[in-house]
Amino acid sequence: MGWNYGDILDGLAEVVPPDRPALIHGAHVLCWGDLARRSNNLARGFLASGVGAGDKVAFYMRNGPAYCETLAACFRARLTHVNVNYRYVDDELWYILDNSDTRIVVYDREFSERVEALRARLPDVQAWVEVCGSAAPRAAFAVSYDALAESGDGSPLRIARSGDDLLLLYTGGTTGMPKGVMWGHDDLWAATGAGATLLTGNIPPANVAEHCANVAKFPSGRLIPCCPLMHGTGLFTALGTLWQGGTIVTLTDTGFDPVELLEAIGRHGVNAIAIVGDVFARPILRELDARPGRYDLGPLRAVISSGVMWSPEVKRGLLAHQPELLLSDSFGASEGVGFGRSETRKDTPSETARFMLGPGCKVFTEDLREIPPGSDEVGFVARSLAIPRGYYKDPAKSAKTFPVIDGVRWSIPGDYCRVTADGTLVLLGRGSVCINTGGEKVYPEEVEEVLKTYPGIADALVVGVPDETWGQMVTAVVQPEPGTALEEHAVQAHVRRQLAGYKTPKRILTTDDLGRANNGKADYKRIAAFARRRLGIPD
Repeated sequence: MGWNYGDILDGLAEVVPPDRPALIHGAHVLCWGDLARRSNNLARGFLASGVGAGDKVAFYMRNGPAYCETLAACFRARLTHVNVNYRYVDDELWYILDNSDTRIVVYDREFSERVEALRARLPDVQAWVEVCGSAAPRAAFAVSYDALAESGDGSPLRIARSGDDLLLLYTGGTTGMPKGVMWGHDDLWAATGAGATLLTGNIPPANVAEHCANVAKFPSGRLIPCCPLMHGTGLFTALGTLWQGGTIVTLTDTGFDPVELLEAIGRHGVNAIAIVGDVFARPILRELDARPGRYDLGPLRAVISSGVMWSPEVKRGLLAHQPELLLSDSFGASEGVGFGRSETRKDTPSETARFMLGPGCKVFTEDLREIPPGSDEVGFVARSLAIPRGYYKDPAKSAKTFPVIDGVRWSIPGDYCRVTADGTLVLLGRGSVCINTGGEKVYPEEVEEVLKTYPGIADALVVGVPDETWGQMVTAVVQPEPGTALEEHAVQAHVRRQLAGYKTPKRILTTDDLGRANNGKADYKRIAAFARRRLGIPD
């Protein structure tokens, strides 16, 4: 039947001490015994609303205990997680809930007005569950989340589950409407390590009983997912902590406050944090530099990042404050994890956008011809082991992203790269934002990383805008450090010293805020529109 997260949770409930903290949010602590009891009650409550195995539950929540409790409940009841970006507005929200065939929506109280406005457009939703603490739901049609969690005896459901049960992860990408990536439990378990750890010699367990026996033998970890659980990096790292019987600590600030993070590390004995590259790492480093010695970083042993570039100078700065850190930079996507990995310690160098090619990974040209390591040819990175089933209700896009090559099915999200003779993967950028200028391809992330090394530039994005001469003109939009004035020609000269001339932005525009999402991802379409407006270029 394969690996199923509901079965794993039932097994862990028998071996993890019930008084061990499972979820910590500010002063609120939920122990493993209560997590089992409440999530079993939620699972029964969800099923009582008339849904069945495979039906979809939308998670319209910020980071907090309810997100992880609801995950556990869905796994136990064989219901399918659907992530909802809480920054979306009415039509975007409707699209996700309608496209995913959602039957239950679990939402934070702060979103109740938006939910009320949408309800009439979603007649197939059978239950609206409001996370409202001890208060009654604001909407008369909603059910209290805590009332469901506290109703029942908390006993296990004892139902037959399957490794084919799904988790849906909607990804916005850079073009088109969001797409629901279908992960089977079995595939996601294998892709994220299959329960293997350094403590067990990285040998995956043979079955749930063996995995739970391993968990009972070894110390558990404590993780802070700094990035949202509604996105892959936060979700997958949190799941990895749960499956090891560990503790997930979530931050209470609705933005990202590095002070809250650094204080929580010492207060709760956190040994790992999950971030999304420089967007999180730079504010952390600035706070550490501004107040050296203030924070207890002794427990912290690992920083895990994925999804956005993480600069070498920022890594070196973090290691100066905590030399025992392992900085793990993972190259993956919603459509697949494990494409590449880079690890940095105090005595190992680090280079931006360079990873060791992961197992089961190759590089292919656009016409699906394999590129051998050591070639200078640019292609798309692909993975064949433990990949998603495809996109929900979109066979055409599934066939394009998950093609079959010589009888083997691959995941090819669209990231351009080169692979060197020693297996080093040099990431160039996502194909959908590649710039074609005068017949030359320019990969934005490569230029962005050089721009961010210029003194006074806090962040940078690079886009192509229409140009009569070049087809597309390489244009940078940079966010200066507060109080910094930038001279365009000096910035261009800095880039030209490190990259080919055609990669140098022909214009350098500034803005106080690049408007990255709270998971660190850039909205290239919005930045391109901003650049066109500033340059007087019509849409």
